Amino acid sequence: MSSPRIVSSDDGVHPLVSPVGSHNEWDPLEEVVVGRLEGATFPSRHPIVTCNVPMWAGRLQGLAAGFRYPRAIVEPAQRELDEFIALLRSLGVTVRRPDPVDHRRRYATPDWPSRGFANSCPRDSLLVIGDEIIETPMAWPCRYFETFSYRPLVKGYFRRGARWTSAPKPQLTDALFDESYRVPRPGRQVRYLTTEFELVFDAADFVRAGRDLFAQRSNVTNRMGIEWLRRHLGPDYRIHEIESRCRTPMHIDTTFLPLAPGKVLVNPEYIDADRLPTVLDGWDVLVAPEPDPLPERLLKITSMRGKWLSMNVLVIDGERVIADRHHTRMLRALEGWGFEPVPCDLLHYAPFGGSFHCATLDIRRRGALETYFPRPAAATASHTARHVRGTQTGGSNVWG
Repeated sequence: MSSPRIVSSDDGVHPLVSPVGSHNEWDPLEEVVVGRLEGATFPSRHPIVTCNVPMWAGRLQGLAAGFRYPRAIVEPAQRELDEFIALLRSLGVTVRRPDPVDHRRRYATPDWPSRGFANSCPRDSLLVIGDEIIETPMAWPCRYFETFSYRPLVKGYFRRGARWTSAPKPQLTDALFDESYRVPRPGRQVRYLTTEFELVFDAADFVRAGRDLFAQRSNVTNRMGIEWLRRHLGPDYRIHEIESRCRTPMHIDTTFLPLAPGKVLVNPEYIDADRLPTVLDGWDVLVAPEPDPLPERLLKITSMRGKWLSMNVLVIDGERVIADRHHTRMLRALEGWGFEPVPCDLLHYAPFGGSFHCATLDIRRRGALETYFPRPAAATASHTARHVRGTQTGGSNVWG
């Protein structure tokens, strides 16, 4: 938690202690924002949407663009979301929710029109660093005004002492998107849809470990966006870039996720564990097991993040970790790595963009800002990180 601020008002001077304070992914969770499904609408047609799904799924998505998600998809997801919220509250976590929104309403800028999508994943559009909430400059036209549904919450946190920043709003003109982009074939060099025309990034392409953050260049986060955040945070923080082999990279939390000091979960399909940043030397690299197959054809068609949502877990306190009940290999692996897995259902949330980590935004975790890595990092010829596998891995993923 940060130092209290001194503010003046008509009745005197008062210290404000921010209700926002979260420095990493594992300190005991006290307050969280959980997304909503009401009003969810299939994203409007745009390359930023279709580039992250197979071509055939992109065509189906284009046909459904602008229509509400059908009840057959919403209702099972809503039941699981309600159970997840009840679980969080039973664990002593305060749960806040954004306002419901009709995402089918059309809006426009001087350059383009769009409809909305959903406010199901607060982890994408808002980034909490200490006592600061940062609204991110997302590359999705259908998510341009998504943070507005969180504004009542954010304004409340600000009035109570939190810092509130909004990164520069992007224009999202055609110059930002590479018109020659094609998903690279297996084994080819990774390409990105977004150019460096202006800065864009999703908060979900960053994970926090005290004074060190880990970032991923992706189809929705460019190097200019990473550099903006690096300069904004200043010399007290370092940002390390994770090299992903995913052919359609989007959001780091199905690729690389710190679970506790000295332990990081990695996706063996996307990460070469021998090419991780040298600051991770000495950390246990926990290699995620091959995900259990999705049980329903409809989920395989509509999932926006693919099979590796098995990695999209939420740490409660450095020991207890909420993971999907369906992914039994992950539950066993977590237990083998010394964690206490807390099974919960959220498999049907996949069509709305994620699972437990995506569906939440840490507002407050009980703990101070700390340094978990040497400064400056010592250069080494080879990594000393220990690779710890869950179960046998393998297979391929075209979902991104």
